[in-house]
Amino acid sequence: MQLALTLVGLERDALDSGQSKILGALKDVRARVKEPRPLGEAAADLILDAADLSEVRAAAHAAVADIPVDVCVQPLEGRRKRLFVADMDSTIIGCECIDELADFAGKKAEIAAITERAMRGELAFEGALRERVAMLKGLPVSALQAAYDERVRLNPGARTLVRTMAANGTRCVLVSGGFTFFTSRVAEAAGFHAQRANTLGEGEGVLTGLVGEPILGREAKLAALTEEAAGLGLDMTRTMAVGDGANDLAMIKAAGLGVAYRAKPIVAAEADAKVDDADLTALLYFQGYRAEEFVTD
Repeated sequence: MQLALTLVGLERDALDSGQSKILGALKDVRARVKEPRPLGEAAADLILDAADLSEVRAAAHAAVADIPVDVCVQPLEGRRKRLFVADMDSTIIGCECIDELADFAGKKAEIAAITERAMRGELAFEGALRERVAMLKGLPVSALQAAYDERVRLNPGARTLVRTMAANGTRCVLVSGGFTFFTSRVAEAAGFHAQRANTLGEGEGVLTGLVGEPILGREAKLAALTEEAAGLGLDMTRTMAVGDGANDLAMIKAAGLGVAYRAKPIVAAEADAKVDDADLTALLYFQGYRAEEFVTD
């Protein structure tokens, strides 16, 4: 079996150190390096012949556990994905929008605590969302635009990731357990083709404390991935999903390449690859894109 083992470091020294350790570890799992390929200043591919994907993946991650470098091991064939589905909050953007709205309502501590538990999989997402939205009842609708303008920022590499994949024929979809007010704006800013999210109830210029039903949560995110793939006639191996919380786990596990970005432990433990150190352009390197192919305008 031919595998692509990709390393992405914060800097060149981290890449070199990680590559050295992985080359040593590969000898223990009967993997033969056929061809090293530089992808960027601090990113590289190792093309391997190996018998067992999971064995190589485990050995590679263990080898760089104490080095600031992200690693992805996957089959070489089909690594450039044709469908990309991404979570929004704390993945494509650097905040949780509902927590920022809560700050405008003077309830950030209480709501953020519920958000954290839901993200860790300790609470059912749908019930936790209804509870948090109810706590926002009476918040002026104008607070949504203020929260977007003042708090919402694309994470480093997000726009380059989406625009590069879109320019190369990949359909890019933003799927969030958050709200369409934010996903519509973030999708446009980053370059996504489509977006799906929940809706907030409004009336007389304030939030009603209700969220539209049915709630888009874990299963709806999975459905978005499978429906989009079916619409394109794609096998699931040609898809990629990224997220950070428990409600992202089903789509991450179903995708051809499931990536955990700065993720909660329950997600990081089951994803195909993790990004803990580099920015979101790591997902381009994982697919074999070289830095000079990135769309950065």
